[in-house]
Amino acid sequence: GEVAVSWRPSTEFAGNLYKGEGMLPASPRDVWECIKPVAGGLRTKWDQNVKDFEVIEAISDTVSVCRTTTPSACMRIISPREFVDVVITKQYEDGTMQSAATNVEHPLCPPQPNFVRGFNYPCGCFCIPVPG
Repeated sequence: GEVAVSWRPSTEFAGNLYKGEGMLPASPRDVWECIKPVAGGLRTKWDQNVKDFEVIEAISDTVSVCRTTTPSACMRIISPREFVDVVITKQYEDGTMQSAATNVEHPLCPPQPNFVRGFNYPCGCFCIPVPG
């Protein structure tokens, strides 16, 4: 399938907002298993930009504070990064699955040595079933 990427300038920071959309010939449940933000999930196996994902605190069965680390890049010119976010996951009655996250500070996850602490603006993904 094809992927369409669009962007627009942000009204909150000096940069752009990006949106990627695509259709996959798979069940929404199978796609969700590949992208959902969980410790030990498949994301670290296929996404070269995600080295590790860990839950710092499970607030409820749908809300958690998580730490994501990324590897160094560009022959180590870019240092490994860590991001701490509050993440919510939800499944809707029509089968749509969603994760949404934003940056948070948490006392159980101070900045770690050898990582640059990154900052995520509100972000997320949807997995929406389509007929057929």
